[in-house]
Amino acid sequence: MKFQLIDAVLERSDDRIVAIKNVTSAEEYLADHFPGFPVLPGVFMLEAMVQAARELLKDQSKVRLVLGNVRALRYGSFVRPGEALQVEVTREKIHEDGSFGMKGTALVVRSTGVGETAVSGRFTMRPVRIHAAVAATH
Repeated sequence: MKFQLIDAVLERSDDRIVAIKNVTSAEEYLADHFPGFPVLPGVFMLEAMVQAARELLKDQSKVRLVLGNVRALRYGSFVRPGEALQVEVTREKIHEDGSFGMKGTALVVRSTGVGETAVSGRFTMRPVRIHAAVAATH
C-alpha cells in the first residue's frame, strides 16, 4: 500500500518547497488512529516531509532517495479531518556521498488560517542502497 501524502505543491525553488496535505475523514487509517478522536499519525507527518523532499530533489539526484536519518524531531499540534498539513522543506546541505541534509516544518492549516507547528526537525535523504545479496539475484 502506498500513501500519497502530498496533494499539491504550493511553492518551489531550487532549495525549498512548500506543499499541502488535506486530511479528510475518508482516509481509512483515521478510523484506528484514534477511535473517537481521529488525527493524522505522526509518522505520516514525517512521511509528508520526506515526500516533499523527494519532490524537491527529484532533478538533483540520479538515483532514488530514501529517508536516511532523523534528528531533533518535535511534534506539536494534532491534525484532524477537515484540516490540512502545510509542509515546508529546505535543502540545507549536499553531502559528498550523494545524500542531502534537510530541514522540515509542517504547520496545521485550519479554517481560521495557518496555526501551530504539527512537526519539525532535520533529516537526511540518501541514495537507496542495494545489498550485494539482492543485487546478485537480479
